[in-house]
Amino acid sequence: MMGYGIKILVEGEYALFARPELKVERYSYDFITPSAARGIVESIYWKPQIQWHIDRIHVLKKPEFTTILRNEVGSKISDAEVRKLMEQKPAKGYLDTTKAIQQRSATVLKNVKYVIEAHFELTGVDSEEGDTQEKHYNVILRRLRNGQYFHKSYLGTREFPAKVTLLEGECPKSELVGEQDYGMMLYDMDYSDKHNIVPVFFRAKMVDGAVDLRNVITVR
Repeated sequence: MMGYGIKILVEGEYALFARPELKVERYSYDFITPSAARGIVESIYWKPQIQWHIDRIHVLKKPEFTTILRNEVGSKISDAEVRKLMEQKPAKGYLDTTKAIQQRSATVLKNVKYVIEAHFELTGVDSEEGDTQEKHYNVILRRLRNGQYFHKSYLGTREFPAKVTLLEGECPKSELVGEQDYGMMLYDMDYSDKHNIVPVFFRAKMVDGAVDLRNVITVR
């Protein structure tokens, strides 16, 4: 375990890490994306004072896909209606989902199992007296050991919950052996400009089931 880093074991019956280039039908990547991994870690513990970084993702089981039908809402409340509500003007402040539901096919992963290695750094934002890395680290360990979280962890979509446990020993051996190149994969979303949120990608290369993200090169 490096510095103030953690290793967590993440398991689930189903997972959907949707490819952004496929707009209509949902089709999952072969394994969890770094942004989804960060989301799981942040669901356990997050504060403005710290920033999480994903170091490695270990894919313990070979990717296995299945196709399911999912109910999705095909529309949303318009910005104009929201503005009217904010200005306390008459508006339709709800969406009748019974009339907006659509059935869509989704190709999802099943029976997934990962180990996520991550570490955090202090941001200097809203710092308090006695605000140290060790303090946050001990809180994180306590929350993981007690099964506590800010919100329920999930695997790409909220309908696919994740079981998360602290891994304090060695990482289990992966079923994947050798090198695999999965091509370009979503790394994260760049929110530096709230009016122009753009996806960030990286070349996903795996060795014996492990994807090393410590010196990853990203492209937009």
